[in-house]
Parts: sequence; structure tokens; C-alpha cells
Amino acid sequence: MSEQLTNSQLLLRTVAMPADTNANGDIFGGWIMSQMDLAGGILAKKVSQGRTVTVAVDQIVFHRPVQVGDVVCCHGRVVRSGTTSVTIELQIWVNPILRDDEHQRLNVTSANFVYVAIDDHGQKRPLPRENQGLLAHAQLPAGSDEKQASASQGKAS
Repeated sequence: MSEQLTNSQLLLRTVAMPADTNANGDIFGGWIMSQMDLAGGILAKKVSQGRTVTVAVDQIVFHRPVQVGDVVCCHGRVVRSGTTSVTIELQIWVNPILRDDEHQRLNVTSANFVYVAIDDHGQKRPLPRENQGLLAHAQLPAGSDEKQASASQGKAS
């Protein structure tokens, strides 16, 4: 996959650091996956207007390695939403600022993450009615609260 998602949002941006490398000096795939989960959780919280949990990851594909110093950007969009769940397509793109190809953006990872809205007792709850039935090319309703999305912390945000 080499094209950036249409109707996607930049959800997270960070730098790959030496503490996150494997024995080969590349960034751990698990670290990339955790960044995707954080980013997807931000959008899921926006759609659900409350707490969510990650329930599934579908077909994570690592297209190429990430290196220390790469600027890691996670873009995402809602693929579909149901009564209680939302599926978010995520892509990781890097800007290899410390390498020869520093002006080229590279797609390194893609996956679909599924989140379920939960209440204060950890039970499933419905998504707000205006966010049920969203599909990949739909935009979130104008009333979605950006402040709620930025307050997301951890897996059970």
C-alpha cells in the first residue's frame, strides 16, 4: 500500500527512539502496533464520545522497517461503525529525516483496529446515534467534540 488513505486524519506523530529497537536495530513491530492503537483510540473516543476498548486488530501488515530517528505519523479513518463498535483503518507513514531519502514519505504499516464503546462499568454501550452506520468515506458529524479525543489515555480510554 503506497497511497495515503483518503478522508483520513493525522492522529499521532512521534519520533522512533533507540529504546524501541530490536536486536537488528530496527524499531519493534510491537512498538509500531502500540502507536497505532493509541492513534486509533483517539479517533474511536471521538466517534464514541466516551470510553472505548480495543477488541480486535485485523491483518496488520509491516511493509518496511522503521529506523531510529524516523518521524512516525499515524493516519486513520473510520471504515464502518455499528451499534457499539467502530472499525478504524490505520496507516503508519514515516519521514526518514536522518537518512538519504529524507524528503520521501514511506508507508510502513497498515491495519484495521476494532474498538467497542463501554460505559463506566466496562459494559458495551451504544455509540451516539449520529455516529452509528458511518462508512469509510463519511466525515464525522460537525458536533463531534475534539477536546474529548485529546483527553484519551491508554487502552481503555
